Amino acid sequence: MTDLRQHAVEIHEQFSDALDVSVDEIEDRLETLVSEYRVPVEEARRSVVSTYLDEADMEREDIASGGSEAAEVADIDAPEEWLDLTAKVVELWEPRADSIAQVGLLGDETGTVKFTKWAKSDLPELEEGAVYRLSNLVTDEYEGRFSVKLNSTTTIEELDEDIEVGDDSTEVEGALVDIQSGSGLIKRCPEEDCTRVLQNGRCSEHGEVEGEFDLRIKGVLDDGETIHEVIFNQESTEELTGITLDEAQEMAMDALDTEVVVEEMRETVLGRYYRVAGPTLGRYVLANDIELLDGPADAESVLIKARSL
Repeated sequence: MTDLRQHAVEIHEQFSDALDVSVDEIEDRLETLVSEYRVPVEEARRSVVSTYLDEADMEREDIASGGSEAAEVADIDAPEEWLDLTAKVVELWEPRADSIAQVGLLGDETGTVKFTKWAKSDLPELEEGAVYRLSNLVTDEYEGRFSVKLNSTTTIEELDEDIEVGDDSTEVEGALVDIQSGSGLIKRCPEEDCTRVLQNGRCSEHGEVEGEFDLRIKGVLDDGETIHEVIFNQESTEELTGITLDEAQEMAMDALDTEVVVEEMRETVLGRYYRVAGPTLGRYVLANDIELLDGPADAESVLIKARSL
């Protein structure tokens, strides 16, 4: 069985109860994206699944009959799964697109997760601080961070109870021994509710776009026994390196090469010892709080050892 055929079979299993679509039809869609439009296989799958999710929203009764399983926030570890959550609305944010009715943070005893409620779903408003039983949510994932979507099949029941939301943050420390690919001065997709990093000027979802500059570091901390992968966003990257976004853009323009930015960052931070705290996003820790430590006397040897691996 080819890779495309295997993907088609898996997608068909996901939607067979909701939509009248064959494995051959799904494989044809994948083949078109991969062969004609040169879309990577995983992105082609994501696009096809997204299309069928939209179509499935129009088949409310059929999808509801497929059922979903009760879960906790800590159970969310894969995209494209249907589940039920009992959770508290921890925080609401201002939507960035007309297609989104509400966006914010849900939480239960095991942690928190971002949620999005689509405008077309015509669902009741969620209130900050209230607890709800939410049935038929679908999970999503981007860069290791999971979220849930409320759609037209979702049912909402407000509960007369409270939930003590768990803290899913973690703290790690060690010598910063590596800055991974995709760090430094990057460009993100400017489309509403899309923050994907561009690859050669292309967004995997929206194609060729005029990107918006951003700073980030995908780093590795090593305490001598364990390595921890950490993501620093623009604010924490500026704090860590002392290089602002404007300065990074000027450096890249002067050199006609964005690589000078990440090289300067490496010279500034590699080998230094940090304590980092923040939520876990997949295999990464998001650096919300950073503290520069004196570190052990052999921090340099930790860096040398890491570079020799």
